[in-house]
Amino acid sequence: MNTNTEQLYVENVLGNYGLPPVTFVRGRGLQLWDDTGKEYLDFCSGIAVTSIGHCHPKLVSAIQDQAAELLCVSNLYRNQNQALLAAKLNEKAGGQGKVFFCNSGAEANEALIKLARLYGCQKSGAEGRQYKIVCAKNAFHGRTFGGMSATPKVKIQQGFAPLVDGFVFAELNNLESFASAIDSATAAVFIETIQGEGGIFPASPEFLQGLRKLCDERGVLLLVDEVQCGVGRTGRFFAFEKAGIKPDAIGMAKGLGGGVPIGAVWVGDQYAPLFQPGTHGTTFGGTPLIAAASLAVLETIEQEKLLENVVVNGEYVRKRLDTLKTEFPDYILDIRGAGFMIGIQIADSSFEVVAELRAKGLIVPPAGADVIRFLPALTAKKEDFDKALALFESVVKHRSSVGKVTT
Repeated sequence: MNTNTEQLYVENVLGNYGLPPVTFVRGRGLQLWDDTGKEYLDFCSGIAVTSIGHCHPKLVSAIQDQAAELLCVSNLYRNQNQALLAAKLNEKAGGQGKVFFCNSGAEANEALIKLARLYGCQKSGAEGRQYKIVCAKNAFHGRTFGGMSATPKVKIQQGFAPLVDGFVFAELNNLESFASAIDSATAAVFIETIQGEGGIFPASPEFLQGLRKLCDERGVLLLVDEVQCGVGRTGRFFAFEKAGIKPDAIGMAKGLGGGVPIGAVWVGDQYAPLFQPGTHGTTFGGTPLIAAASLAVLETIEQEKLLENVVVNGEYVRKRLDTLKTEFPDYILDIRGAGFMIGIQIADSSFEVVAELRAKGLIVPPAGADVIRFLPALTAKKEDFDKALALFESVVKHRSSVGKVTT
């Protein structure tokens, strides 16, 4: 058999991601190595997934130990790790709720969409009478049919019509826009606390506070997608905590597993009974192995004080980027986000800049055509940011000097 990885991809892997440009074979902390031995600084983290770095000893040990004991028993039976993880997440969400486990952020969001429909059915007394969900323009909630329908982007939706009915869209950080979009058929409002794939656009604390009040007044659910911005990425366990609000339900995934597939939904006690046996389910959600891994991630975040690390070094990198922006105001157009979820808008092709940074040994993801993201592990230190910023500055200087700016 052909052992050339690139050729095996060409011949056998579906092309929905395009052809990946590099083959990674090993990772430790914030470092990655490809199959040629080249070392990279990872500021992508599997797109906000490897939250405590690659192959953290605590996570590796938890997976190894649990794999030797029990992998899966199905959700027809109890397993202690799932119960412990649910209790931990319920505590993080402020208590008075229940947790459902799945395998990804898209699945978590599907569960939130189903919650909205169940709520509307109960509240109106008839199925299909109160079913609409108000989402934000520029949102991204996944690529399942429900997730796509909640994501108003042509490149996501094209080719898949007809989509799921009932989604309407309002302007992020514009309370009047959301108020106008809610009518008697609306069951829920569904937003990302920080829009990730859309370009790193945070919902302001004032907007979130107003939205909470609006949902209470109109009798609709407030559902929050924290798939990318949650689990400590902003310096709070949940990004919405800064606004001092409590949603009715929360979707999470990505960094929750530190690299293994997990999604979760927290639902407040008032609405948790809407899910009864048979209304929702999953084969692999919350298995002993995955729950053990997630518990190790949460324990590491607490024991290594990673939330505090994100606050301190997030402020540091933001100041450094603000300084760089003043030096190259025609190239660096905006800096957005919080903590270790930073979007840098540039007057250039984000895809070209991502490729040039990768060639220099820095891995970052784009967020649309003109934004690159810094999404390092929560363990990143000042020296990691210094190295990343030096590489980024060298690319900024080079592309500015050779006329790559597209404005």
